[in-house]
Amino acid sequence: MNKHDAKARIEKLRREINHHRYLYHVLDKQEISDAALDSLKHELQQLEEQFPNLVTPDSPTQRVGGTPLGEFKKVRHAVRMLSLNDVFSAEETTSWVERIQKIVPGRVLDFYGEVKMDGLAVSLLYRKGMLVRASTRGDGAIGEDVTQNIKTIEAIPLTLERGKGPGANAALVSRSILSDIEVRGEVYMLKSVFEKLNADLKKVNMPVFANPRNAAAGSVRQLDSKVTVKRKLSFMAYDLVTDLGQKTHQESHGLLEALGFKAGTNNEYLNDVGAIERYHRQIGKIRSKLPYWTDGIVVTVNSIATFRELGVVGKAPRGSIAYKYPAEQATTVVEDIQVQVGRTGALTPVAHLKPVRVAGSTVSRATLHNMDEIERLGVKIGDTVIVQKAGDIIPDVVQVLSKLRTGKERAYRMPGRCPVCKSPVVRKKGEVAYYCSNKSCYAQQHESLRHFVSRQAFDIDGLGPKILEQLARADLVKSSSDLFLLTEADLEPLERFAEKSAENLVKAIRASKDVSFARFIYSLGIRHVGEETAIALANHFKTFDKLVDAPFDEFDSISDVGGVVAKSIYEFFKEKDNRRLIDKLIGSGIHIQRVQPTAHNTGALAGKKIVVTGTLASLSREEAKERIRKAGGDWVTSVSKNTDYVVVGENPGSKYEKAKQLGVKVIDEKEFTELLTS
Repeated sequence: MNKHDAKARIEKLRREINHHRYLYHVLDKQEISDAALDSLKHELQQLEEQFPNLVTPDSPTQRVGGTPLGEFKKVRHAVRMLSLNDVFSAEETTSWVERIQKIVPGRVLDFYGEVKMDGLAVSLLYRKGMLVRASTRGDGAIGEDVTQNIKTIEAIPLTLERGKGPGANAALVSRSILSDIEVRGEVYMLKSVFEKLNADLKKVNMPVFANPRNAAAGSVRQLDSKVTVKRKLSFMAYDLVTDLGQKTHQESHGLLEALGFKAGTNNEYLNDVGAIERYHRQIGKIRSKLPYWTDGIVVTVNSIATFRELGVVGKAPRGSIAYKYPAEQATTVVEDIQVQVGRTGALTPVAHLKPVRVAGSTVSRATLHNMDEIERLGVKIGDTVIVQKAGDIIPDVVQVLSKLRTGKERAYRMPGRCPVCKSPVVRKKGEVAYYCSNKSCYAQQHESLRHFVSRQAFDIDGLGPKILEQLARADLVKSSSDLFLLTEADLEPLERFAEKSAENLVKAIRASKDVSFARFIYSLGIRHVGEETAIALANHFKTFDKLVDAPFDEFDSISDVGGVVAKSIYEFFKEKDNRRLIDKLIGSGIHIQRVQPTAHNTGALAGKKIVVTGTLASLSREEAKERIRKAGGDWVTSVSKNTDYVVVGENPGSKYEKAKQLGVKVIDEKEFTELLTS
């Protein structure tokens, strides 16, 4: 190929590659496969290697990292890069609107809402349509030149488009080719990329990133851009600083897309403060399903003229706020560490904290799991720590801020005696947990009773922890079998028990006597036997007599029961105290339902493994579990390549992301219901 033909081919290849970049990164569309696009890029690279004088700075091949830098040069921003003030409630948002309304009295205010990306803010400068400089925020006035690294991000155009995409305004866009254009936005890392990056770092024993923001910032600030290109960063534009004639912030976003940037797929025009609140709730509902991390929304006065008139206070514009969601992490102080005694006698250390708001609720305790975890974290009484909360479970201490220590902090040691019954504490060989050696310990008995009446076991309505404690202190109930001997006359003298409430509780206890085999097994509180193992045991043995007298080898042969669990079950039924309790329970009139033939080969979900994440509108978690099993499916709690379906309800957790990562089929509640009834 001669130089003339090569030049023509190179120009066509660049246009085609840039076209597909725009489709993928701006419009979320894909006309050709990744492999086909890679083939086009490979051809372009070969031609440019053959004719190096045809290489231009805006060629797609120039995204590959260049020579490592010695340091980043400083860049002064022509227009300051501002920070945003945070609000956390509808009341604070209303107060903000009222404050700015006083500055522009009589002006009708409307707004524009965007998802607040969790990444690194950068400024992009284009000259005659070509990217010439990229810089970080820095202190707002001076940032760092990271052009070489930013060029590796395919979501950022090296050359501006001429009026493509939705919201294009040809007259305004044409000015961009003649002007210096400054675009601002957020460099971020997709959840899937972040998880893979940390997994890869773990494999080579390298420190992992705490969050995607740190990962994005660390990737942009690499002196070697070859590292940056491997990180697969993304970009979302949020402001067009240059005046191209746009009148509103909404118009700026339309222009950004016309110029070749992704500028938000969940943005929304907001006509008043009520619309702001509705938008905040709407994004909150889909937040966990978004492919990137976000901690809130950004609300900006839509009129650019009004926004400028409102001015700046300190480092923040008056005309824009970040409306945050409740933090899932917070810092606080460990005021004490105490142990809780569980039903198996295990002592769990719990940090008692200076109360702090985390994920929308006040937290005053966090689990420390065991002494090995305390030593791993290096936590001491008096330490400042980071606590994290996910869902409704008790929070975790995830990090100690050791630089904030004063020298008055105290190391924690596991007590030598049980804090409840004062019996010696022992640590079994090969285990991390410490145990109370007294099987008659009040704390163990109380926790065993709570387990016995829990929803997954006998599910006795009206018999909560406070009532159980009241019955124990009145010496009416010492073990689970005593519950079935209670009468109205026993209960009526107790505080909070009138004649009717006593009658209702006794009726509920009697009604619970008819129990499934699996629930009965679970209720016994056998160590390592959870709900799924109890079901596996019930399906295998069919009758309780066969279960009680089974040899160890038979337990060990069940596919869902491992060696450690098999040993625990076998030893449980060999203990005389446990056998006596079981005899008392059965003697009190408990009827264990016969195990029905499995529906695995005939049900609508025959043999399918189902994971449910989030809240379903029409079914409780227990109801969904029961429906899956009745339809022949397996209720599983973790996502793997062997999972058939992941059912996604409102506010799903990390299982949703893992399902997408593994390519597991994801269905919504409607599809799930249709499967159940098919």
